[in-house]
Amino acid sequence: MTKQAEIPNPLAEGLSEYRTADPALMVIFGATGDLSQRKLLPALYNLARNRLLPAGFMLIGAAIDDLTEEQFRKKASESIKAHSRTQPVDEETLDAFLKDLTYLQVDFGRTEGFERLRDRLAELEAARHTGGNVVFYCATPPPTYPAIAQQLKAVGLNKGRGYRRIIVEKPFGSDLHSAHELNRVLRSAFPEDSLYRIDHYLGKETVQNILAFRFANSIFEPVWNNQHVDHVQITAAEPLGVETRGSYYERSGALRDIVQNHALQLLTLVAMEPPVAFDATSVRDEKVKVLKQVRPIETKAIPSHTVRGQYEEGWVLGEQVPGYRQEKNVAANSETDTYAALKLYVDNWRWADTPFYIRTGKRLPKQVTEIRVQFKRPPHLTFGREATKELEPNSITLRIQPEEGISLRFGAKVPTAGVVIRSVNMDFLYTSTFLVDAPDAYERLLVDCMLGDPTLFTRSDEVETAWHFIDVIEESWHSGQPPLQTYAAGTWGPLAADMLLALDGRVWHHP
Repeated sequence: MTKQAEIPNPLAEGLSEYRTADPALMVIFGATGDLSQRKLLPALYNLARNRLLPAGFMLIGAAIDDLTEEQFRKKASESIKAHSRTQPVDEETLDAFLKDLTYLQVDFGRTEGFERLRDRLAELEAARHTGGNVVFYCATPPPTYPAIAQQLKAVGLNKGRGYRRIIVEKPFGSDLHSAHELNRVLRSAFPEDSLYRIDHYLGKETVQNILAFRFANSIFEPVWNNQHVDHVQITAAEPLGVETRGSYYERSGALRDIVQNHALQLLTLVAMEPPVAFDATSVRDEKVKVLKQVRPIETKAIPSHTVRGQYEEGWVLGEQVPGYRQEKNVAANSETDTYAALKLYVDNWRWADTPFYIRTGKRLPKQVTEIRVQFKRPPHLTFGREATKELEPNSITLRIQPEEGISLRFGAKVPTAGVVIRSVNMDFLYTSTFLVDAPDAYERLLVDCMLGDPTLFTRSDEVETAWHFIDVIEESWHSGQPPLQTYAAGTWGPLAADMLLALDGRVWHHP
C-alpha cells in the first residue's frame, strides 16, 4: 500500500524554521541537582528531538556526586521520561541523546576537578571538531558562581580558540552591593558579552510575544499610553508553598524572589519604547531606560505604596495546608514575606501618572502569571447607565502561564430587543492557533546562548538598576514598615492589597 502523503498544517507554517548554532560542547555544573534533572536535561532532549542541537554536541555533567557515566545516564533518562514536555519520549531519540552525555566528578572548591575537566574538554574538542566552543551552565546555588568562574579562569577554561560562555541563574545577588560584587567577580573571568544571566520568564513564548503584539501591530501601539490606559496589573501567583525551600525562602522572600527579577522584567517589556531593532543591544537598552524611569518610592511613602504579607493555614485546591511559620526550616516567629504588592509609576512621557500594580504570592488560589492592561472608560455614556451597568472597562490580558495566550475584553450588544451592553472576550491561545505546544523557556534560551544571542538574557546594568529600586523597599520592610499582614492560604492575599487599589477606585482582576 502506498503511504499517504502527509497533509501540511498551514497554521504551523514557518514553525519548522530554526537557526543553526556552530558545533559546541556544554558543561552543566550541578548536573545531578533539581534544576538540571527537571528542566535542563529535558530541554536538551527536546532540542535533540527537534534537531536543534549543534553538530558535534556533547554534554558533560559535573557535580560532587560519585557517579559512573552509566549511572549518570540512567539518572538522566529517568528525569527526561518524568519531566519532558513531549510525552511519551521517543526511545530512539533518547538513546542517541544519552550517548552524548558523559560525567565528571568535580568539587567546586578544588582545582584538581577543573583540571580534569579541562583535559576532558580537550579530548572531546579533538574528537567532535567543536572548534573550542563551550557553554558552562551553573545549575548550582548562587554562592558557588564566583568560585566556579574563578576556577575556570585558574585552569584557562574561560577563554580558548572558540567562544567560552557562562550561564548563571537568578537570583543575581541579594541586594545591590552583592549584585555589584557578583558582577565584578564574573567579569574578572569572562567579558560581559560572554555572561548570560538567565531569567526563564524571558524565554516564555508569551513574554516574547509582548514585543510582537505591541510593535508588529499598528492598531495597539497608538493607544499604549497614559492617554488611553487607566492602569496596568502584573500578577504572578502560585498555589504552592515553600515546599522544601524553607531555608532559602527565609533569606529571600517574595520581593527578592519574584518582584526584583520576573515582575520588573515584565514591567519593562510592557512599558518600554520601540527599540530600533530586535537585537540584544537595542532591546536591553530600552529595558534599562524603563527601570531608570521607575519612580523611586520614598521611605515615608512605602507603607502606602507597598504591601507585605505571609500566608497562614488554609485550603488550597481542596487540600488543607499549613501556614508559612509551620513549614520546615522556617522560624516560628518569621517575618519573611510570602506575598508582595506594589504601586509603581514610570516617569516618562508615555506613562506619566499611570499606575502599575504588581502582586506576587505563594499559597494563592491558582497558578497564573499575567499582565492586564486596563483602558479608561469612554468619556461619554452614549447608551446610558442602565444599558451599560454590566459593562467593564476594555482590557488586554497577556497570559504568561499556565495557558499562554492573549485576551481582548470589549463591549458588545446582547441579542435582545432592547439595548444592553456586556463585556465579552476575544481570545488567542497558542496551542489551538498553531496546533503545537510552545517550547519550554529553557529550550529557547539554551539555543540562544549557543547562538551568541543575549537578547532574552539580563544585562549587568539591568540587574543593578532593579536592585537599586528594591533595596529601599527591602530596608523599610526589615524595619517593620509597613507591618506584616497575614492571609489565609487559598485566598488572593491580605486585605491591605485590596485597599492598595481600592483607595484609587480600582480592584484587582482575579483570573
